Amino acid sequence: MPVPLFDPTSPLGPLRAEIRTAVHRVLDAGQFILGPEVEAFEREWAAYLGAGHAIGVANGTEAITIALRALGVGPGDEVVVPSFTFWASAEAIPPTGATPVFCDIDPDTMCVTADTVKAAMTPRTKAVVAVHLFGNLAPVREIEALGVPVLEDAAQAAGSTSVDGRPGALGTIATFSFYPSKNLGAFGDGGAITTRDAELAERVRTLRFHGSKDKTDYVDIGYNSRLDEMQAAILRVQLPHLDTWAEARVAAGDRYAEALEGVVTLPVAAPGCLPAWHLYVIRHPDPDTLLAALAQQGIGARQYYREPVHAQPPMAQWAPKHELPATAEAARTHLAIPMSAALDGEQVAAVAAAIRGAVPAAR
Repeated sequence: MPVPLFDPTSPLGPLRAEIRTAVHRVLDAGQFILGPEVEAFEREWAAYLGAGHAIGVANGTEAITIALRALGVGPGDEVVVPSFTFWASAEAIPPTGATPVFCDIDPDTMCVTADTVKAAMTPRTKAVVAVHLFGNLAPVREIEALGVPVLEDAAQAAGSTSVDGRPGALGTIATFSFYPSKNLGAFGDGGAITTRDAELAERVRTLRFHGSKDKTDYVDIGYNSRLDEMQAAILRVQLPHLDTWAEARVAAGDRYAEALEGVVTLPVAAPGCLPAWHLYVIRHPDPDTLLAALAQQGIGARQYYREPVHAQPPMAQWAPKHELPATAEAARTHLAIPMSAALDGEQVAAVAAAIRGAVPAAR
């Protein structure tokens, strides 16, 4: 049975008429930048997260840069960030003038911890980017106890929950991507920054709009980075369904865990966290063989971060002088298998059967 790695379209099937209505509402209004749809989505997204303030921006990468700038990060500062993550988590740091400092991850959750962050901190550390990887949640409160602001990179964690609250409302400031494959996806690029701090929120609003509050007076060198009205309208249609989609991802992950226990190394939810798996990432000493076997059966799979960020040539100047052993092991052994809000039990069983059949060859 062919099973795609992602299926972002099936959950949208029942919403197509409502999405068309939203699109026509924007067309009829004739206001396409920073209008009522963006304002409404910002209110609704902040309320959903319990974050206080949400500010729509153009994409998740610029969200990180702008959020760091709002925190006062600049030349001479250091920002601690994991190396086992999507490139943008670190790529967004140098444009502020600051230096990325790479830290290791927990080998089970594949997220940073207070200990891995502390090992990378120096007197120049101005902030920490805590990535909620694959939908799992980093221990933000424990990291904040180290005495530095924490920026949650929550691009992969929309819909996840924890005993401390939702991602986006755990640290000093947080960023989201609404790239189409995300748990909450736009029909193009989009992003948001959330915070409980009203002053931080106001700095973000100014920075996203050329460093101006009124398009006449400029108080900073900012960015042209705004979530547009069309994407905001589409996201508003989807937001009420996010929890249902998250529950479906959790259920699919539970089915995988039951079917693959003892066959491969399974992802481990962080303590107190219920991950809405954006990616379901297993681990095995020979992921290449598993990947090839799944491909033969039309089953989508991918190794996302085979080369850690610090090992990529543009980051070589900032590569740590010490080893990051958990990062290296996760990069070598990980494999993302199909996950979506539309993944059903029959598909999970097909994927699990293909993996079980391939594991003897992999060994």
